[in-house]
Amino acid sequence: MGRPLRIEFPGAFYHVTSRGNERKAVFKSLRDREKFLSYLESATERYGAVIHVYCLMGNHYHLLLETPLGNLSRIMQHINGAYTNYFNTKRERSGHLFQGRYKAILVEVDEYAKQLSRYIHLNPVRTTTVKTPEEYEWSSCRYYTVARKAPDWLQRDFILGYFHTKPAVAMKIYRSFVHSLMDQEYESPLAELSHSVILGSREFVDEIKDRFLRGKQPDRELPALREMTNRPGLDNIEHVIDSVLQSDEKLARQVKLYLCHRYSGKRLREIGERFGVSESGVTQASRRIGIKQQNNKKLRKLITNTLKQLLSNV
Repeated sequence: MGRPLRIEFPGAFYHVTSRGNERKAVFKSLRDREKFLSYLESATERYGAVIHVYCLMGNHYHLLLETPLGNLSRIMQHINGAYTNYFNTKRERSGHLFQGRYKAILVEVDEYAKQLSRYIHLNPVRTTTVKTPEEYEWSSCRYYTVARKAPDWLQRDFILGYFHTKPAVAMKIYRSFVHSLMDQEYESPLAELSHSVILGSREFVDEIKDRFLRGKQPDRELPALREMTNRPGLDNIEHVIDSVLQSDEKLARQVKLYLCHRYSGKRLREIGERFGVSESGVTQASRRIGIKQQNNKKLRKLITNTLKQLLSNV
């Protein structure tokens, strides 16, 4: 069986799932679930993972996570590996616990963060006896809708930031957003997958293919793609943009945010602090200028030439 294609880069978002071998249960006790959550926590501490959403079912789990360091493989090796060792030791067994390799779908977060979080949080309602997602103890839903205090390792602000700037108001709106599909059939956002590993707009898919897949030949044993190297720094990006857009300060700021987000490899938090905006503000501003350049030939040419200059200097 060939290895799944892994596209890894700093700041990437993924919907990750892993299922029990032969669809058998991977969580058999309260302690099992608590232990798995402890490995999510240690993944944030050791490898910089950002856990936005989680849901632990009986024989599988769902995660929506972010990799500021572009190290998905190390994060998942830690989570699945450590939990398998715990599970096997406790039950005096050996061998694989999970069925094959985990499935990781690269996500265009601005387009699908809200929909995927709702899809994950509604999973227990679709497959268990709970009537509302908040009733299910082993998902992050209650921390998004009713519980003010969440584990330190769970990042709620990013997704709730799409709904309102005030957390309490955002939670109320998010709860309505989730409940709006609770009693009806709806299509999974994963139905829009491209190439089985990318979930996003046509522009996003084309960009990923251009950045990571160009020149790759079909191969049954295609290894995971490693994170990009030789990236321009934030100072370098600002300096170059200031030199070519001296007369338009507003546009210069927008282009800086776009290039820093797409090509610097820095964490969203670091970029946001640099420009005085939130993490979600970085991605939203980047997306806006990305769309704008599609319909503005002059802007597109400016960004292309600037990027060439930046990359030639690293």
